[in-house]
Amino acid sequence: MPITLVRVPVDELDTFTFNIFRALGVAEDEARRCTRGLMESELHCLPGQGQGVRRLPTYRERISKGWIIPGALYEIIKESPALALVDGHNGLGSVVSQKSMELAVQKAKVSGIGTVIVRNSTHFGSAAVPARLALEANCIGIAMTNAGPEMAPWGAASGVVGTNPWGIVVPTGGDFPVVLDIALTTAGKGMMRWYEREGKKMPLDWALTPDGYETDNPSAAMQGFLLGIGQHKGYGLAMITDVITGVISGGGFGLAPYSDPAKQDVSHTFIAIDIEWFMPVDVFKARMDDFIQQIKSAKLRPGFSEILIPGELDHRREQEYRKNGAQLDVDVFDELSRLAQDLSVPFPFKREVIPL
Repeated sequence: MPITLVRVPVDELDTFTFNIFRALGVAEDEARRCTRGLMESELHCLPGQGQGVRRLPTYRERISKGWIIPGALYEIIKESPALALVDGHNGLGSVVSQKSMELAVQKAKVSGIGTVIVRNSTHFGSAAVPARLALEANCIGIAMTNAGPEMAPWGAASGVVGTNPWGIVVPTGGDFPVVLDIALTTAGKGMMRWYEREGKKMPLDWALTPDGYETDNPSAAMQGFLLGIGQHKGYGLAMITDVITGVISGGGFGLAPYSDPAKQDVSHTFIAIDIEWFMPVDVFKARMDDFIQQIKSAKLRPGFSEILIPGELDHRREQEYRKNGAQLDVDVFDELSRLAQDLSVPFPFKREVIPL
């Protein structure tokens, strides 16, 4: 059966999310950063991808149990004009990641490129969120993180590396930037859970059973491990991501991230590249627009009506949501309603179900 979706006004959802964080004892600045993290994910991701405001109850649990520490020290362990090593001290991942990209941008404006590597952090949501911050300074933003060991190395039947997402954002002269926001697995367990609820089979290249066999049964796959994009290539990229986040930072890698709920031990890397070091920004954007036009002018494959640029669907989704309301899974809607009641936060939404 199709999953029921509910329309929610974007501005009201933004205010509600901020109020939840404040009710959880998060200071105003950090609450705004966390709200930005969840709302940008909500506006750009599909409802089944497991990001966005659906994570608010998880934040409540982790904050209330002391697994995430609002107001944690953001400590620069070591730095140079172009580099910094940061300890997040188990703080809010959205806060740590956004501060780190801002620091990377500052260094890029001095050195042409800035890199900030973080250890002892927590879940930071969609990788494109911190990467987008670089746009405000006319920089290319790159953000990546390691994650819990959900991916089986190519040839293995158990997980050792994470989905290890990348977010890469590039300015253009058009209505939206180029945004590559991907996990290094073919799909995540959020989408598998979505297929399971709808009673549908999933593609065979998404995951393995616990015994190591490919499966199109999402229920069996939920007990197993994910497969990398491009088979051995995705596994290789995920391993290297662990190297340039966890191994080099002195933080968690491989089996360590999320193995202990009280210390998530997540590591991130943020890179900002200052376009103005290479050429005037308007020249770069004109070159990007020319490149995009070349791509969109390519001959179409049979069955395709257009060629999309990375981030184009996300941009369209955001425009539609801002006009007509974000689409929440009805189960998420009900969970947020209960959360609001528990925390005495106003819940201003009606159950406006989207017609099938």
